[in-house]
Amino acid sequence: MKSEPVIVERIYNAPAERVWHALTDVEKMRQWYFPQLVEFEPEVGFETEFNVPHNGRNFLHIWKITEAVPGKKISYEWKFGGYDESSLVSFELFASAEKTKIVVTHSNLEAFNRDNDPDLGRNNFVEGWTQFIGTALKEFVEQETEI
Repeated sequence: MKSEPVIVERIYNAPAERVWHALTDVEKMRQWYFPQLVEFEPEVGFETEFNVPHNGRNFLHIWKITEAVPGKKISYEWKFGGYDESSLVSFELFASAEKTKIVVTHSNLEAFNRDNDPDLGRNNFVEGWTQFIGTALKEFVEQETEI
């Protein structure tokens, strides 16, 4: 059964170029997103993996870029180690003057719900994306001065 995707939208007081760099530059991504991230390239086909400790467990994150439209959209297949299926996360940017609207969509979360693991439940993804997009990225791009 397909679940509804988690969708988080925000408007930042920052230019789209700055938001794009925060989403795609590994040094910047480590500051607001995942400090464990070793490498990242916004190019279709690029793959990376890294461990994230959570509640005393390690979750191997496996990402593969599926779409990259510079300054506009980046999507990646998101898998966890030990799970055959993957989800898809997309970040879309809409520029308007010095503001940027971001829409993050994370779909096929049921891929991780095979054991009803609360750490991989929908609510955890809602909370996670709300924190990442609503707080961490917003504060990062609105305080940063360089693009």
